[in-house]
Amino acid sequence: MTLRSSGQPAQHDHPVTGPIPARPAPPPPLLGPGDPPPATVLNPTGSCRAVLVCDHAHRAIPRSLGTLGLTDEELSRHIAYDIGAADLTRRLSARFDATAVLSGYSRLVIDPNRSLEDPTAVPVVSDDVVIPGNRALDAEGVRRRVDAIFRPYHEAVAAVLAGRRAAGTVPALVSVHSFTPSMRGVARPWHVGVLWDHDPRIAAPLLERLRALGRWCIGDNEPYSGRGTLGGTVESHATPAGLPNVLLEVRQDLVATPEGVAQWAEILGDALAPVLADPGLYRVEHHPRG
Repeated sequence: MTLRSSGQPAQHDHPVTGPIPARPAPPPPLLGPGDPPPATVLNPTGSCRAVLVCDHAHRAIPRSLGTLGLTDEELSRHIAYDIGAADLTRRLSARFDATAVLSGYSRLVIDPNRSLEDPTAVPVVSDDVVIPGNRALDAEGVRRRVDAIFRPYHEAVAAVLAGRRAAGTVPALVSVHSFTPSMRGVARPWHVGVLWDHDPRIAAPLLERLRALGRWCIGDNEPYSGRGTLGGTVESHATPAGLPNVLLEVRQDLVATPEGVAQWAEILGDALAPVLADPGLYRVEHHPRG
């Protein structure tokens, strides 16, 4: 047997002789100096006890993500944001002197009105349009969008509601959306939809007042249902806390112009006014699902 000294490497050892490879640089921040904030709070000192939220207010995309591979025409469609909803929210905020929280980015980047476990939170396809920038997104890419956009928006909503509670007020939550007049070739006749789960405190009288006008096709949980949904803004912030809440859906062709927004802000404002003026509305009530 041939012995070797303890300091001599064995023939199968491969000592490092070159420079140690540098670790890859971390990716740049998702949002840069020229990007809008993930949430905007309007009228933060508003006197109204109702708080408005607009989950799909804008179609902005972080500059670092380009256009997600979409054309400007595609980014102008309902797949990117709720057309007219931001302006309608601003009008209602002014009408009621209400605080409003508006999201800052397109639902195609990440949808704040979805659970993070929902595969459509970062959609690969929306209304038959493929989103190239989302097709190969890995878990780290999703996490960056959650941290930069999704979480700050929900933190802004939570902070406004917590501020109301700290001031001794039980707030109500009114979520403002709009919907496309047709989906996959099927026309939607409703002018406005009132979405709710099992808390009727706002929805029931609002439906009654809108229908009493006799001029509009009013959807009760149409064109979407508020029943049994999980992970949305209302379901995350209002339902567990027992806060009165409702989600409004206005057909987009009705609020695509400033004149249309003004008209529907008046219609909805007139219908909401006596409901939101009722002091008995503002208390914690839990309405279990049947």
